[in-house]
Amino acid sequence: MNDRAIPLLDVSAQNGPLSEPIREAILRVVASGHFILGEEVAAFEAEVAHYLGVKHAIGVSSGTDALLVALMALDVRHGDEVITTPFSFFATAGCIARLGATPVFVDIDAETFNIDVDQVQAAITPKTRAVIPVHLFGQAADLGALTRICKERGLPMIEDAAQSLGATFEHGGVQRRVGTVGALGCYSFFPSKNLGCFGDGGLVTTDDADIAKRLRMLRAHGSEPKYYHHVIGGNFRLDAIQAAVLRVKLPHLDRWTEARRLNAAHYDRMFGAAALPQTRLRTPRRVHAGHGYNQYTISTNARDGLREYLKSKQIGSEVYYPLPLHLQPCFEYLGQRKGSFPRSERAAAEVLSLPIYSELGEAAQRRVADAVLDYLRAV
Repeated sequence: MNDRAIPLLDVSAQNGPLSEPIREAILRVVASGHFILGEEVAAFEAEVAHYLGVKHAIGVSSGTDALLVALMALDVRHGDEVITTPFSFFATAGCIARLGATPVFVDIDAETFNIDVDQVQAAITPKTRAVIPVHLFGQAADLGALTRICKERGLPMIEDAAQSLGATFEHGGVQRRVGTVGALGCYSFFPSKNLGCFGDGGLVTTDDADIAKRLRMLRAHGSEPKYYHHVIGGNFRLDAIQAAVLRVKLPHLDRWTEARRLNAAHYDRMFGAAALPQTRLRTPRRVHAGHGYNQYTISTNARDGLREYLKSKQIGSEVYYPLPLHLQPCFEYLGQRKGSFPRSERAAAEVLSLPIYSELGEAAQRRVADAVLDYLRAV
């Protein structure tokens, strides 16, 4: 075991046991001759809508396109502002800018890495068109407070749930699925996600029938019926083969998510027993029991050295994300500088995500934890 590499994620370990039903599903699509949308996509949309507890689920071409088409459905355009976090994958803000709107960043909560709700209220202006919280690493943002703010100010909320399909939280005394509270929820099926397909894929959810109709038009170049274009949309359609793969995998998602939670609890115990100072090692704060742990992300002031040490031990890790969005060269025009969002900048300098996939195994997990602790005790 000690001679084997431990990857950050092993998609083969998850897909392998399902290889036969996945093969049958793909061959079913091949035999049908229907590769774009069609019955396979419609069936997946119905199944995932039931799983999430929403009225409408619209399959799209990627998590990025889910965000883009959600903004388009709300008619976000040049001159509008959309409030979001600078500590996220690029698509969160990139899709806002692609429509000519302005990403308005507010800093994150230092413990959860999610958007600081207290700063959202102050960032709202007459130009604000929407708010996009990101449920980073699989943990829900403070949706209760965000819902109140958005309702009071008459603003739609788009939940960036790309990393959190399967995660839950308590809302109004009821357990809800992440991504089902806002006007729209956006998900990604990139292979590294908790529910991943065999390429790119995404989903947009809503309980609003009019928004759902607009989303379906927008994903097919704004046409309804075919070749009659009411709005300018794009080619945001989900492939039938990806939908077929996702249909096989969806029934296993809760089991996989629970395995990730158990792995996280094991890490918490192992790292907690070491009693290192928080500057040396801080484990993820679990605010919601339903955290989906798409990543298990620690923080340490020795991050870069630790990552190199893990690499020398053939242990995978990743930095999500090394440069906050407000410091990206393409967003220089927004006028933000280093120091504008200190919590996001500190997170970018200290976070490191460790292997946590559901098939990891106790021995491999112990090896990861021992390597982390060996290094941090020595430096």
